[in-house]
Amino acid sequence: MMPGSVTQTEALRIERWTRTAVIAIGAIVVALVVLAFGPMFLGADAIGSLTRLFIYVILAVMWNALAGYGGMVSIGQQGFFGLGAYFVIRLAGFGLNPYVAILVGAVGVGLLSVPISAIILKLTEGRFAIATWVVAELAVLLVMFDPIINGETGTSLSQLMAYSPSVHRALTYWSALGFMVALLAVMFALLRSPIGASIQAIRDDTDAAEAVGVKVLNTKRILYVLAAFGGAVAGALWVASTITFQPNSFFSVQWSAFMIFMALVGGIGTFEGAIVGAIIFFLVENFLGSTGVWYLIFLGATALAFALFLPRGIWGTVERRFGINLLPVGYRVRLEALRASLSRRP
Repeated sequence: MMPGSVTQTEALRIERWTRTAVIAIGAIVVALVVLAFGPMFLGADAIGSLTRLFIYVILAVMWNALAGYGGMVSIGQQGFFGLGAYFVIRLAGFGLNPYVAILVGAVGVGLLSVPISAIILKLTEGRFAIATWVVAELAVLLVMFDPIINGETGTSLSQLMAYSPSVHRALTYWSALGFMVALLAVMFALLRSPIGASIQAIRDDTDAAEAVGVKVLNTKRILYVLAAFGGAVAGALWVASTITFQPNSFFSVQWSAFMIFMALVGGIGTFEGAIVGAIIFFLVENFLGSTGVWYLIFLGATALAFALFLPRGIWGTVERRFGINLLPVGYRVRLEALRASLSRRP
């Protein structure tokens, strides 16, 4: 080789954080700081709408974590959603501040999901999905036996009447924003941890994961309990926003349908996809929610179209085509060309 000649080789580079991801995190932090002051400059309608959006993000991220990352497709998450609202009603009735009751009630639902998981996590695929729906139906029947609920008539979170409308809106808004940020941060940290790698290994091949030492049942339980807690938080926030509680509404399977829609359209199995799906669902609801049955037909047709023609969802397709990761929870392998100048000594 002649002195000063240049050779070109290739090397693998393992990366997690990219410049795009760092910029995205910075923009998200700025956006959250601005949103934190929302009640000071936004109108009542905007505050109420953003509160709903925050709740939708919680629901989408929790269901996507359970099904998209853990491979546990649930059609019964409305059970935890309804129980979260019910626990707030009960705890507030015992004299606990309603906003403190949101956290306490969600923790209670999370604890309740532990013995449930001991049975339900032994099931897989279709049997697991059906079992989650059965648990939700049992939950609503038990709740309606409580005299304070008045059966299908329901009740209200009357303790919130002590707050003026503006204070009530602001406190609910801040609670929803705070819980959304906290749950997103927990999920992000969990998926980037060794537990996150175990969760995805179980999703891909349970037997292989168990063969390499993954504690399958315990790992799935962590995700299941966290999803139950998140669903309960969303239900508790919803009743804090609407004040009224009707069991058939809060335990309706439509909530699971909404979660599935958000994850499927946004990009199931991608962290950003659940957030994108929640935003899309929020926009669709705002524009078409008043059309009644046509709104539900549109949601069903859209979900079917995505399942058939764009199974990776919007963000999953963008991620695959352009390699963009705004919130990276895994590692990326990049092939790079290296140029080296070699010279021969005289």
